[in-house]
Amino acid sequence: MRIVVDANIVFSAILKSTGNIGDLLINSFRVFNFIAPNFLRMEIRTHYPRLMEISKLPFEQILEAEYQVCKSISFISEEQIFLENWEFAHNIMNDIDPKDIVYVALTKQNDCKLWTGDKRLKKGLSAKGFENVILTDELLALRWQIVNRSKAVENSDIQ
Repeated sequence: MRIVVDANIVFSAILKSTGNIGDLLINSFRVFNFIAPNFLRMEIRTHYPRLMEISKLPFEQILEAEYQVCKSISFISEEQIFLENWEFAHNIMNDIDPKDIVYVALTKQNDCKLWTGDKRLKKGLSAKGFENVILTDELLALRWQIVNRSKAVENSDIQ
């Protein structure tokens, strides 16, 4: 299952890789296929000073955390997103949060869910009829369901 990951998710995981968000990104490779626009890499780089300030970690540890978190994400060039998906995203995002247009466009392009921690974003998109957004707690529950369903199938095959 493909899931688009937005910047606030990656920032949270870099700051605390042992939390639920870090766990999902690092330990869900058999369950989810995480994708993000290349733009996310630039966003991370521009926020290195802030990440270091918040975490009190040296630059090298921020880089290591970024590597661990991002190695499970497939980065996709924005040029691969069709114009109609850019237009769709622009139309619904312009008055919500224009900097997140690329994440909605990529979500629309791949007909999947956008994973965000931004409840205001989810509420704004939902108000416009765009329901392909999932929050961390929902993704945790979904992973649990998928993993347990797989275990049940494996156990029934053994018997």
